[in-house]
Amino acid sequence: MIPAWFPNAVPPDIWLRNAQVPAAVLAGAPGPEDVEGLVRLDLRITDGRIAAIAGAGTAPGGIDLDRGQVWPCFVDGHVHLDKTQTWPRQPNPDGTPAGARKAVIADRGKYYSQNDIEPRFDFGLRCALAHGTAAIRTHLDSYWPDARAHWAVFRRMREAWAGRIDLQAVSICPLDRFAGDDGLALADEVADSHGILGMTTSGEGGRASSPEFQALLDRFFWLAEQRGLALDLHLDETGDASSRALDAVARTALRRGFKAPIQVGHVCSLSVQTEAEARATIGLCADAGLRVINLPMCNMYLQGRQADRTPRWRGITMVHEFRSAGVPVSFASDNCRDPFYAYGDYDMMEVYREAVRIAQLDHRFGAWGASVTATPADSCGFADRGCIAVGAPADLVLFRARSMTELLARPQSDRVILRTGKPLDVSVPDFRELDLVLGVP
Repeated sequence: MIPAWFPNAVPPDIWLRNAQVPAAVLAGAPGPEDVEGLVRLDLRITDGRIAAIAGAGTAPGGIDLDRGQVWPCFVDGHVHLDKTQTWPRQPNPDGTPAGARKAVIADRGKYYSQNDIEPRFDFGLRCALAHGTAAIRTHLDSYWPDARAHWAVFRRMREAWAGRIDLQAVSICPLDRFAGDDGLALADEVADSHGILGMTTSGEGGRASSPEFQALLDRFFWLAEQRGLALDLHLDETGDASSRALDAVARTALRRGFKAPIQVGHVCSLSVQTEAEARATIGLCADAGLRVINLPMCNMYLQGRQADRTPRWRGITMVHEFRSAGVPVSFASDNCRDPFYAYGDYDMMEVYREAVRIAQLDHRFGAWGASVTATPADSCGFADRGCIAVGAPADLVLFRARSMTELLARPQSDRVILRTGKPLDVSVPDFRELDLVLGVP
């Protein structure tokens, strides 16, 4: 729904006057940034694209945003659309990672057909669209051969949603599933679907330093190299300091001279290792060209949870140290309303707001606005996404908020979504739509 503060119809040639844009997402700033990293400007939209970026007060007329912020549409670089919305029928019994895994295994074995996955997948995309997301990378449970349904749904959704949300898919299953013929078949499926090769491992108890682990990891890299595939890995999602899979992955990428992009998610155990261990691994990641994506809401929910005990740590990784070392850092939604996270709505402004609070990204805000826009767009390879630049599509999110504290103090439910310069008149779907699919009485 288009809020009352913005016109329902916008001409094909229009100036957005007196706006503010985070410098981190802006190509060719027409003026200096303020202490919060915002730049005052006027923005011209012509035939669905950004035609000009000029200093504030340049435009002869148009829509006065009264210093409201303009962001590029969001890029959500790590989600699980095949699991989404399953909480009502298969909740996590205790909120722990082990409880989540057990619940997902039970749910997957009983329900995960194409007729079950597709409406939930579509529901998640409609949520994301209404909140202002234009590109998503989703992980797909890929226990071959049962994963065929997941990949078939993805290919249909990618085609059906073309022009609204750009979609990528990543396999997710334990590393040892790539050891035999099923691993070969899965890698071929990923390649045939133009996807990204992914797996999960924690490397707890020193496993990541074992010869067996290294042999599996080398085979996994080899499968990607033979097919020209990028990698996206769930690593070290634990509070066990002995979990060192990230270190092993960085060393393997360097030793093999792996050239395709590698994104790593979670890497929670890094923050409970010694400072020397963590910084050595971060240095290796920088040398190997890895990109890090953090899932602050999901990991706050899962990590450090024990019955009747207040959690002692935040579950997130060392995002400031990664960025200082030159490693790109993004934030993403991860799971939404499934056993791994009971909440979430594919709202990247919520993700950014919570990341700022959890990881203390506010002194200074600086480049962190790019962590839900330009950085994941670059890390995932989404062209023409996440940046405000002359010639780019006018896919924008407009906020009434003038400062970062105004932006982050409220949910920004009255935001305006522009797609190719036109206001998007959509609302988030009603959860009742899924009652029949989920068997909710």
